[in-house]
Amino acid sequence: MSEKGPFVVFANFLSDLAVDLGEGQVLTQWAQQAPRKAWLLRPGDVLVTPVPLSREFLRYVYGLTGVPPESVAVVEVPPAGPVPLARAVRDAGLAEHVRALARDRGAALLPTALDASAITFARDLGLTVHPYPTVDAAEAALEVTMQLNTKAGFRETAERLGMRLPEGRVGRRPAAEGMVRELLRDHERVVVKPDRSAGGHGMRFVSRGDLKGGAALALDTVGGPEGVWVVEECLDVAESVSIQLEVTASGTRALFSGAMRTAQGSFTGYVSPLPPACAHVADELEEWGAAMGRHLAAHGYAGPFGLDALVDADGVAYASESNIRRTATTTPHAMVTRLTADSAGADPAWSVSKGWTRRALDFDGALARLRESRLGFDPARGEGVVLYADAPPDGHSWRYAVIARSAGDVEEGEAALAEVLEFEGARP
Repeated sequence: MSEKGPFVVFANFLSDLAVDLGEGQVLTQWAQQAPRKAWLLRPGDVLVTPVPLSREFLRYVYGLTGVPPESVAVVEVPPAGPVPLARAVRDAGLAEHVRALARDRGAALLPTALDASAITFARDLGLTVHPYPTVDAAEAALEVTMQLNTKAGFRETAERLGMRLPEGRVGRRPAAEGMVRELLRDHERVVVKPDRSAGGHGMRFVSRGDLKGGAALALDTVGGPEGVWVVEECLDVAESVSIQLEVTASGTRALFSGAMRTAQGSFTGYVSPLPPACAHVADELEEWGAAMGRHLAAHGYAGPFGLDALVDADGVAYASESNIRRTATTTPHAMVTRLTADSAGADPAWSVSKGWTRRALDFDGALARLRESRLGFDPARGEGVVLYADAPPDGHSWRYAVIARSAGDVEEGEAALAEVLEFEGARP
């Protein structure tokens, strides 16, 4: 992470930026990733998290990052249902505690998602929102942030910026079936996406045979009866890729790129750098990202964002969506950069993914297996496996990162990890 703190690291996964707060179940599920924000902590920082972090996990993080435990504070916010984290902090009576910690450290708010509730929270606590000079400047960026975290807003902007897009239509739910049938005249299969969604939530694929015999189009309830939907041709996808960038006062810079692992359109993992089969799209991704960055900067946005694309079987890239926030790969990349900063050699290859163990494990049990097999991350070598998101509530669904010198070594590390932790195999 390039920012200089101290910060109140605000893990507001419970946000209406990408999905309506009515989608409580999926938001609560995403919030289980909040412990990974511990990898950002430096002396003087405060972490505000909607889920608890185990002592074993924190000890592990502090050991690898070299952060003295007494130099940081972790504020765990009790569950409050599908409400923004800022409201949950207030409802739990913790706002003054966070204000005092931030004031003592001179900290700025570093939210996962720049949304209206985070702006109000910063204003109430007298904090600035990094990297904006004032809360008013951060608030001015809300409109473009909200627009480009929607599928329709992205299509409109990307087309204007000259990006290649899959053929598509945009309309409200009552018009969705008509849009699907129209596109199916020219394409064997289409993908139907709710306008405000992330991680593949609510997405479905429809083929011509699905609507034969007068069958109606069944859609997820996300978005409500008048919600906006996007229908696009379903490409013959060889790779799903992304580039992550940052808008700063001096311009837009690319941070890293890679290939996404997906199942039925849902994000399941990531590997960086881009695999050789799609490395040829890197320049085009960077060109598109730079154009999006200039657009964002012109509308007051500053900070990280991601641009996703699909590479078809002919090797042609099509822009698919933007994520104007800290994405599922932003923090893992910051962790990888931090843990390998003192290692000699080129930038490391790395992956993040999820595996399901046959037997339930606690954090110390899983870590012991890594260390016994010599798979655990070794700071001296700058390689190994990191359990980057604490023990899962079910004891089975473990998130991990593999860091190595090459993509081949990453693949070997993942295969060895699957054997050591006794993974059952991929699940949707």
